Amino acid sequence: MKKIYTLLVLISLLFSCGKKQKESNGKLQVVTTTTMITDMVKAIGGDKIIVKGLMGSGVDPHLYKASEGDVSKLAEADIIFYNGLHLEGKLEDIFEKMRHLGKQTVAVGESVDKSALIASENFASNYDPHIWFDPTKWHNCITLVTDELVKLDPKNALTYKSNAKKYDTEVEQLYHDNWNVINEIPIEKRILVTAHDAFNYFGQVYDFEVVGLQGLSTATEAGVKDVQNLANLIIEKQVKAIFVETSVPKRTIEALQASVKAKGHEVKIGGELFSDALGNPETPEGTYIGMYKHNVSTIVNALK
Repeated sequence: MKKIYTLLVLISLLFSCGKKQKESNGKLQVVTTTTMITDMVKAIGGDKIIVKGLMGSGVDPHLYKASEGDVSKLAEADIIFYNGLHLEGKLEDIFEKMRHLGKQTVAVGESVDKSALIASENFASNYDPHIWFDPTKWHNCITLVTDELVKLDPKNALTYKSNAKKYDTEVEQLYHDNWNVINEIPIEKRILVTAHDAFNYFGQVYDFEVVGLQGLSTATEAGVKDVQNLANLIIEKQVKAIFVETSVPKRTIEALQASVKAKGHEVKIGGELFSDALGNPETPEGTYIGMYKHNVSTIVNALK
């Protein structure tokens, strides 16, 4: 409680600094949470905005806690974009306090109709928050971000709309390109086993059965029984490969591989997937498009 109180005091002290910052450079100050949202906002805003992302490559948003530096960035922002659906669960209190102070905060997940979300009784929001793995849902998020930037900065509306159209076209093309690669795998081999259930929207879109060892949130550790049950499924369905994730420790998947081996079978680790965070900046995987292409290529090459 003391730490939260200190953060809230910092918010109050720094809140007025944000407006001064905006006046000094003439550009919108935008803060984002996950790397996927940061990539999208940068693509839409271009050189008309200054974007500060809280989370970097390999960071798990389920477990992320705000630092004093993060609170400073949030306080200086003209607008904050975050995923919502309780993905950034440990930041929810801070976002709520920001709203009470009049700070504009936007959960991009709210752009997706609840009827189109994957329900889950095991997640705090009751919905799977990993919406970026459905390019058609990411389209809704692009539209929401664009509309919010236009409302806040109408003089640059044409730029935002033009950039958004270009980015949206790339995402739509990605959706179709993925199919061309995924169709190399027969339906019966489309079984994706990963460290946690980040890929359910991917499975829904591209006809994969998806099984995550830890469930939707990495905050819950997989137990021995979970590992044993999944090992039995891998053997039963003759799954060729399982996958680690860049934002989740490898030990759970390695334990699963060992459990399968102990039962007299072999399953390989097919590679590393990007789930809750993009790759390193300045690499292809450091963008949403590049990340998705990498994942699809890795999955297909290991399972076909």
